[in-house]
Amino acid sequence: MAKVSKNARVAQRKANAGSGRDFVKVVQSVKNPKTGTYSYKEVMIHKDKVKEFLAKK
Repeated sequence: MAKVSKNARVAQRKANAGSGRDFVKVVQSVKNPKTGTYSYKEVMIHKDKVKEFLAKK
């Protein structure tokens, strides 16, 4: 199996634009202020908006 160059992967990424590979699953823990228990919030978001999602409370 041949090694794939970085430039080839960049070109392939542009070809796959709009596919499901642009989305990631983010799991965030949320603490209940009354009981102190944690629950987990799972969201599928675009990989470019991960930092914005995690910055929100």
